Order: sequence, then structure tokens, then C-alpha cells
Amino acid sequence: MKKSFLQSLGPGLLFAGAAIGVSHLVQSTKAGAEFGFGLFWALLLVHIFKYPFFQFGPRYAAATGETLLDGYKKLGKGMLAIYYVLNFGTMFTIQAAVTIVTAGLASQLFGLTNNLVVWSVILLLISILILVIGKYKLLDNLMKYIIIILTISTIAAVSVALFSSKEAFDVTQIIPSGTVEITFLIAFLGWMPAPLDVSIWHSIWSVEKSKNTFIKIKPKDAIFDFNVGYAGTLILGICFVLLGALVMYKSGETFSNKGGVFASQLITLYTKNLGNFSYIFIAVAAFTTMFSTTITTLDASPRAMNRSSKLLFNKEFKFGYWFWILLLFTGTFIILQFYMENMGGLIKIATILSFLTAPFYAILNYILITGKHTPKEHQPKLFTRILSIIGIAFLVGFNFWFLKNL
Repeated sequence: MKKSFLQSLGPGLLFAGAAIGVSHLVQSTKAGAEFGFGLFWALLLVHIFKYPFFQFGPRYAAATGETLLDGYKKLGKGMLAIYYVLNFGTMFTIQAAVTIVTAGLASQLFGLTNNLVVWSVILLLISILILVIGKYKLLDNLMKYIIIILTISTIAAVSVALFSSKEAFDVTQIIPSGTVEITFLIAFLGWMPAPLDVSIWHSIWSVEKSKNTFIKIKPKDAIFDFNVGYAGTLILGICFVLLGALVMYKSGETFSNKGGVFASQLITLYTKNLGNFSYIFIAVAAFTTMFSTTITTLDASPRAMNRSSKLLFNKEFKFGYWFWILLLFTGTFIILQFYMENMGGLIKIATILSFLTAPFYAILNYILITGKHTPKEHQPKLFTRILSIIGIAFLVGFNFWFLKNL
């Protein structure tokens, strides 16, 4: 019996759910608000040049039945150890950053309490409950509907903004100058559409889907599934830049670095400019954006750390996944309880670190997919190899440019 289109999708939409979060709602909106349409070049280039390295995750998983982490170990235990340390050093900040923005939006949408730490705990517990009850299968199915709701509500909001705008569009592209603007650009590129280590998460979800469906996913199907999710992140990235540019550019509004205040400013400014009737579109789009990221990051980091631990220490940890979820929950709570005032700074540090470490993941993924550990018939063709080399040059070049201009 032929599978429906939605049933055939899975890890690609989980990728989209993880990617479409702070990078889109916060960074893309700010890019539009501060530069108008001037950073479209950056949005498009980073999607083009990161594409092969993200695609290598599901490609490798489908070709070998293994995660990228298994492949990293084959390249040398040291490579896996570097990933282990990098991921451990950033996972708590990333989870705290996405959760606090989600909590601010939940407070705006549902009320109940203005205490964002309480809302963060509620959202994390709901996410854990979903993962406990349904494990991968429920997450896989739930994400399909979240992404559909997100896409419809975001496109509706953009349509309202386009029809409401009476300003002439200035599409002049801008190269940021000065430390503050350059730092913003690098932070924008760091998480747009996602940090490159999300390719590892994607390979883990791909292997997990094969286990759950008892069907070996073909590389061609895995790449198609990924392309659907990746196209979604690009379209919605454009949408959020448009929203920022059409509604906030030259509005005089200064964004707060506090997650809750930012959420309030975001929704208030949209409804003030687009009309109160747009509130539900904006609020639902924003909340589903962030909730999808909260739940997918809460699932993926523990899976990655559990798998890395097993490979590094040659030992199966019976409740390893749940141990890492509990540790991530605890670490996130501590950050939110004691460092919430500095969330803007924490997000900036996390996004910049993601860009600075991007060449490491890009080079590792390229070596793995073109080397002896991937069957020849499943290795990328010449065009993708050339794009990969240009992509590595792009990532390394921007790293040097950023460090030189600090």
C-alpha cells in the first residue's frame, strides 16, 4: 500500500522543527527590523553553502544505517571527543535560549502567570511527557502538524503585512560594518537555518525512524525528506525577514534582550501595525515556532550525548537517554533561574560559537561522506562536492573576517 505524502516525511520535518526557532523568530525578525531587506544575500548564501553539510546527515544514515557520530568515531576517537565537549558546552545555553523565548510567548498567549521560569518548567515538563508517552513516533507525527500550523499562520501574517504596507520596497543589499553590526551578522549566520551540528541530530532521527518503521530508508527518499524540511526553513526564514522589514524597519522600536520582554514587544508591534485581528496569526505562528524547537532540542541533545557516550566509553547506558534529558532539564532550569537577565548575551554567545565551530562540522561531514566509510554509490556527485568545497571556504572565510574585525 502506498504511503501518503505526510507519512513519508519524518526526520526532515524534525530538522525543520529544530531549525525554525530563535534563528527565524528572533534573528530573522531582527535582521528585517534593523536592515530591512538588506540581509537577504546573507540568508540565501548561508542556506546554499550549509545545504550539503546538512544533507550529508540523512545521506550517511540511509547509506550505512549509522549516525554521523558512528562515522566520526571511524575517523578517530579524538574527533568524537571534540564533538562531545563542544556539545556539552553549548547544549544547556541553547536549550535555555529557546525555552525562555517559548515561555515568553506562552505567557502572552495563555496568560496564567508572568513568571517565565514557571512557564519554562511547564513547557519542558509537557515536552518530556510527550517524549515519555510517545517517544520518537509521537514526536515524528506531532511535528508534521506543528509545521503545517506554523507555515499557514506565518504566511497569513506575511500576507497581511504585504497588503498593509504602503512603503516603497528598498531591496538594496547591505554589508554590515562596525563591530556591533558584524557581530549580529555572524550570530545570524551561526543559527541560520540552524547550527551545523543539527546534521548529527538528523542522522540520529533517520536511524530512529528506520527502527520504528522497520523499513530501511533509501538514500534517495532520505534526501527528498530532508529537501522538503530544508525548503521549509528557507521559505519561513524569508517570511520572518519580510515581517521584520515590513512591520518594524524604521519603527524606532528597540528590542529587549530579555526573552519575555522581546516576546511581548514582538506581538505588540505586529498587532499595532497590522491590526488586532492579526494577533492570533502572529501569536500562534510565534508560539508554534518556538515550541517545535524546544521539544526537538530537548529530544536531540540527549540522544546525541547518549550515543556519543556509548561510542566513546564502549558501554551501553541503560537509561542514558533519560539521564541526559534530566540533566538537560536541570541545567536549563539553573540557567533560567539565575542568569535570565543575561539571556540576550547568552544567545549571542551560543550563536557566534555555532558559527565559529561550523567549519569543523562541515569538514568532518565532507571527509566522512566522500571517504571509504560511505559506499561509493551513495557518495555525492561532482556538483555537490564542488558546492561543499565552496561552502567550507565561505564558512572559514567569514570566520577569519569576523575575528579580524573584532
